[in-house]
Amino acid sequence: MFDDRRERDRRATFTRRAIVLFGAQLGVAGVLGVRLYKLQIVDQAQYRKLAEDNRINPETIAPERGEIFDRAGAPLAVNRPNYTLSFIREQAKDLEKAIADLRALASLSDREVQSLRRKLKRSAKFKPVLVKEDLDWDTFARLNANAPALPGALLDVGLVRTYPEADKLAHVIGYVGAVTSRDLKRHKGDDRLLRLPGARIGKTGVELAAEKTLRGEAGVRRVEINAGGREVAEIDRIEGDPGSDLTLTIDLALQRYAMKRIEKESAAVVVMDCITGDLLVLASGPAYDPNKFVFGISQRDWDDLRRDEYDPLRNKALAGEYPPGSTFKMITAIAALEAGKISPRTSFTCTGRMKFGDRYFHCWKRAGHGRVDMLRGVKNSCDVYFYEAALSAGIDKIAEVARKFGVGEAPKLEIPNVRDGLLPTRDWVRKTYKRGWNGGETLNVGIGQGALLMTPLQMAVMTARIANGAEQVQARIVKAINGVELERAPFEPLDVSKDAIDIVKAGMFAVSNEPGGTAFRSRIADPENALAGKTGTAQVRRIGKEERAAGVKKNADLPWRLRDHALFVAFAPVKTPRYAISVIVEHGGGGSKAAAPVARDVLMRALYGPQPPLEAYPVHLRREIAKAREEAEKAKATGADPVKIMGE
Repeated sequence: MFDDRRERDRRATFTRRAIVLFGAQLGVAGVLGVRLYKLQIVDQAQYRKLAEDNRINPETIAPERGEIFDRAGAPLAVNRPNYTLSFIREQAKDLEKAIADLRALASLSDREVQSLRRKLKRSAKFKPVLVKEDLDWDTFARLNANAPALPGALLDVGLVRTYPEADKLAHVIGYVGAVTSRDLKRHKGDDRLLRLPGARIGKTGVELAAEKTLRGEAGVRRVEINAGGREVAEIDRIEGDPGSDLTLTIDLALQRYAMKRIEKESAAVVVMDCITGDLLVLASGPAYDPNKFVFGISQRDWDDLRRDEYDPLRNKALAGEYPPGSTFKMITAIAALEAGKISPRTSFTCTGRMKFGDRYFHCWKRAGHGRVDMLRGVKNSCDVYFYEAALSAGIDKIAEVARKFGVGEAPKLEIPNVRDGLLPTRDWVRKTYKRGWNGGETLNVGIGQGALLMTPLQMAVMTARIANGAEQVQARIVKAINGVELERAPFEPLDVSKDAIDIVKAGMFAVSNEPGGTAFRSRIADPENALAGKTGTAQVRRIGKEERAAGVKKNADLPWRLRDHALFVAFAPVKTPRYAISVIVEHGGGGSKAAAPVARDVLMRALYGPQPPLEAYPVHLRREIAKAREEAEKAKATGADPVKIMGE
């Protein structure tokens, strides 16, 4: 009986435990059921998308980069075929033999082989690794012919940037290069294309400034991948939009000539349309070959560029800041007239120097110019006359007028690093030196020296506005996008009296066309296309009392870096101004000797084309040029190198 009771208790306990266990199992099953319901019914769409994304991999397709042309459609930056060799490790049974074969057939260097080995270690076996790009056609053809015996080799053709004009437009066009971490930071949120293998981005010039316009919109291809990440099949593809083509205002033929004309000099030439503002020439010499940067410039070539004292990497036309020297005297003259303190007939006596306070301010002509009015002051570039004119106008009026002619303000162009120059004012002195303005600074600014700085581009803008006489002509470099010409906003009025402009123009005409003018020997002899100009010589060193007493050293007797800068600005034709030009030859000495002949020759090429008539040259040059042309024709007929013709 005791045993029966114990058996009943055991059964009751077992039953209770079974019920509890069953209840627990039922609860777990219920939770699992609810969870499965949520996964399969409620969240079905979400997890299906996640699974699809895990199976389908979107890949970016690089669009074709927009190309750049000159105003007549000549190519300046275009895309050419890029023959590439890649390697897939898992397809090669014998890795060492495969590498050896590639090395022999593709002429790989030790460094390229080492780079390949590093890439293979870092990459999945089934992923292609770039071995070499920019293969020449012979190498690419040889590899294709041997492709069946090269397991793992993958040959492809893409596009890469090339610059047909090489150094002729390097500073304007710029170049593209490999994407760096700095580029990715700068273009944060817009880096899908930039992270592609072999991607390149604009580094300087128009290539940098118009990067987004030229780059285009990326396409996408969706590929199916397996669990190991290997591509199984392409599902679909959406091509991107190619970048936009740009047409620049540059005249390639004139640009080539200007670069040739300043060959072997550290110099800059800017030519601007006085009516439209189109920049026809932006020459900075010496330059560099941008093609060397596309695949990465060698250390040796980079060092050569960095060490060159002529600084070929600097865009002197846009970023070179120089004292404008006497080319600024037209602004001083206009300011003095606008201030109403003097008239064109007002004259001052130049004895070779002028005392102001306890200092003497000297004229470039030691013996002086005698009695000088405004017309003669401009013609002979008399410093003493413009000291007096500057004092009459005052620095505030000079600065006010200078701004109207573009001084102290960088023109807005689709090129980076366009500099402002420096227009010194009372506020600038107060902020910079914590003091007031002094009169001696007004004298220095009046002749284009002191703290005043201008770029060759600003000098061209200044000259174009003088030539135009009515409008604040604005410079531009991009003429059209995808063949559609860009609209120009109306120019603001110059707001300077016509009489003031006319007297300055008359002075510039005398500089180049009257005997005694500082640029008379660099004139255009054809009256219909005569130019009006102004020479300038900017000191780069201080001349002390002792040197003045003993005689100022000639530029030829000084080291190159201590010689004066040579400048010249001009416009032509005088009767109906169309072209404005500025020229600077760094440390070239006098503007009349080094810069004015360059400006005349470039303007003649713009006016007449490749071979100006002999009658357009000054008489003293005609025989020399005629003889050189005859010799050039003989050399051409015999196949020899043509001789260099001055001005051509």
